[in-house]
Amino acid sequence: MKKFDFHAHIFPDKIAEKATVGIGDFYDMTAYNPAATAEDLEKLLKQHGFCGATVCSVATVPEQVPKINDFLSETVRLSDGFFAGFCSLHPDMTENEVGDEINRAISLGLIGVKLHPDIQTFEADSTRAFRIYEAVGDRLPILIHAGDSRYDYSSPKRIANALTAFPTLTMIAAHLGGWSEWEDSAACLAGKFGDRLYVDTSSSLYTLSPQKAVEYIHTFGEDLVIFGTDYPMWDVAEELTRFDKLDLSETTREKIFYCNYRKLTQKFNF
Repeated sequence: MKKFDFHAHIFPDKIAEKATVGIGDFYDMTAYNPAATAEDLEKLLKQHGFCGATVCSVATVPEQVPKINDFLSETVRLSDGFFAGFCSLHPDMTENEVGDEINRAISLGLIGVKLHPDIQTFEADSTRAFRIYEAVGDRLPILIHAGDSRYDYSSPKRIANALTAFPTLTMIAAHLGGWSEWEDSAACLAGKFGDRLYVDTSSSLYTLSPQKAVEYIHTFGEDLVIFGTDYPMWDVAEELTRFDKLDLSETTREKIFYCNYRKLTQKFNF
């Protein structure tokens, strides 16, 4: 059975430890790996039988965006097809900067956009966000952090508003659509946007009971859920163990591990 990790973060070696600790501090958690490098991630994933991963990083200021995207594209190139990259954008970029960077990211071989409203401090249905959605249109999928009971930037309702306002937009709402807000996610997002809304399993299985996780997977639909580890927050092996505990058919597992990711990329001709 093919396995693909749809949601992983990596950083250049020089800043990997600082960036990883920063993520852990933001969530008041200790990350599994204190230095999230591409080399370490590739080693772990191959050790556990993965055929690849989507890698991304989040720009905290607009000036970081080109450097991050250069790093991601070079990492993808050097991985010989093991990694796929989702580019970074920032809501404080100008309209022209957003459009130019999307074009550049596509030319670099990056196949999606990664946004994190809580870290980047913007509402997912704000004017700042809409400028990005307008520029992305139907060209790339957007992997968006979803949910945080401490803030209201990425609430499932705001993500639903964005998808309603932009009917050609395709999003993957991370963390089963709403980290720490799973009931709201199911109510606001499930079954409302067809194949324009996927969710991934990252940073969910560590806290949801196996029964509850299966319930949410079926609520969103087995054709719209993609496996993700959220490395470096969680150990690849532990995420596999958690997923193995779920009462799912082999067909459903195949879809979540790989087939749904492949279906998403084919939608965008990647």
